[in-house]
Amino acid sequence: MSSIAPASADAGAGASVGVGDPRPPDGKPLRRFSLNLRQSGIYVAFALIIVLFSVLTGGDLLQPQNISNIIVQNSYILILAIGMILIIIAGHIDLSVGSVVAVSGAIAAVLMVEHHVPWPLALLITLVVGGLIGAWQGFWIAYFGIPAFIVTLAGMLLFRALTLTVLENQGIGPFPDEVRTLSNGFTSGYFGNIGLGPLGGADLFSLLVGVVAVVGIAGTQWRTRKARLGYQQTVDPMPIFLLRIIAAAAVVLAVVVQLARFKNLPWVLVLLAVLVLGYSLLTNRVVFGRQIYAVGGNLQAATLSGVKVKSVIFWIFVNMGVLAALAGVIFAGRLNQAGPTAGNSFELDAIAAAFIGGAAVQGGVGKVIGAITGGLIMGVINNGMSLIGAPSEQVMLVKGIVLLAAVAFDVWTKRRAGLASR
Repeated sequence: MSSIAPASADAGAGASVGVGDPRPPDGKPLRRFSLNLRQSGIYVAFALIIVLFSVLTGGDLLQPQNISNIIVQNSYILILAIGMILIIIAGHIDLSVGSVVAVSGAIAAVLMVEHHVPWPLALLITLVVGGLIGAWQGFWIAYFGIPAFIVTLAGMLLFRALTLTVLENQGIGPFPDEVRTLSNGFTSGYFGNIGLGPLGGADLFSLLVGVVAVVGIAGTQWRTRKARLGYQQTVDPMPIFLLRIIAAAAVVLAVVVQLARFKNLPWVLVLLAVLVLGYSLLTNRVVFGRQIYAVGGNLQAATLSGVKVKSVIFWIFVNMGVLAALAGVIFAGRLNQAGPTAGNSFELDAIAAAFIGGAAVQGGVGKVIGAITGGLIMGVINNGMSLIGAPSEQVMLVKGIVLLAAVAFDVWTKRRAGLASR
């Protein structure tokens, strides 16, 4: 397995493999600044989109309440995007997640509302059912050899039919207060409100959470830098590295301050932060995560290296099923009702988020934080165009253009890299 670790860790990071890198005569790694278009382009595009819609909306886009709305309204898509990026990295696709969202919400509603099952137990049962759905699809894909496109397309129809059967073609609600709080609620002001001068007041606890997040980001980036140096890879000069950390910290703190000025941190944002941290560690630090990159990057090499390819594929679909079930409960709790049409087109939004966030069409490349950024780009476009009163057809037009541009950019950067290597 050790032969896979350098390449797969590199695949997740988007840097070039250290072997063959030009180095000075003293053998130390060459430190220079190089802009990775695939890795950095998505964040530049996100910043430009925010600036554009901030101007078009007269600053309404960045109002505290609107920032909170963007996060809460897109939370279930972001949860789906986390699972989808892993599947796309491995070279597969899942078209059934919208239907799994629907059937999961339906099962949760029947348990909590009709049978009065305590909500923690009902949530656990729903997540287990989601895992079983993922296992069902993963079996046919990994062990029976049916393409994921076909299996999940069948699953999209099958689980939508199951949703209609469970709900008897009608909505079920309302949900318990705890579930609605998870979907729509906010953390309490534990340490009180403090003054921030011209910014107004903000909850001290939320601000401390933001500081902890910044420290975590800085620590993670520092460890990544050290790991790349250990593999003799090129790294940014220290001033550039520090500038990137400062920019990320400024963005995080700005968002946290705005949220703290409204109603503090949404609980669903806390859940998303835990998921992003956990899955980022999985893909960057855990052997299983590296195996996902290996499978998507070069299936034959992964097999020859001893990776249990079938097992990896099976478990990423189980994981997708669990996350889809979680998204289903979040979505149903937000609407306070499980409906037969829930989850329509969610699979398209999750796939678009992954590809816009930097996933490669052929697999082997992608980041969890990239998928989250891609989902937020879609959310900002939806929200911004809604604020300026754009009709729905224009929203779909812009989202389609953004998706096509993202994939075209991926293909272009690959061709550019291929020409440069000749």
